Amino acid sequence: MGTKTVLLAAYVNVNATDLSAYGCSAELPIEVADEDSTTFGSGGWEEKQGGLKSGSLKLKFKQSVTATELDSIVWPLLGTVVAFELRVSQGARSTSNPGYTGSALISKWTPISGDVGKILEVDVEWPTSGAVARQTS
Repeated sequence: MGTKTVLLAAYVNVNATDLSAYGCSAELPIEVADEDSTTFGSGGWEEKQGGLKSGSLKLKFKQSVTATELDSIVWPLLGTVVAFELRVSQGARSTSNPGYTGSALISKWTPISGDVGKILEVDVEWPTSGAVARQTS
């Protein structure tokens, strides 16, 4: 029976800056387009082949607009493609703590979003640009 993993202290790095202290949710969905390769010879069944791969870096942060903190780090990146890395744990990369690395377009930033009396949070979904790799060392 497989080991279960509880997400407690994920590692979130964007543009060579560790943003783990602000993060409270992380997701890296990767997809492959299914291309139709059906022909008259397919016997009445659809045939599919893998096409282009794509992904998105989905993060939720506890916002801080204080000088040198989250907003001042991400704001200047808007519209640029930067490197990222996600790991389940803040420990070093290993076979049981792989790092998923790549680049993402910082395509959206919402500096203020919240309700009275609540901690400001910001949700982002940034498209990946180029390959995403799974690294264990």
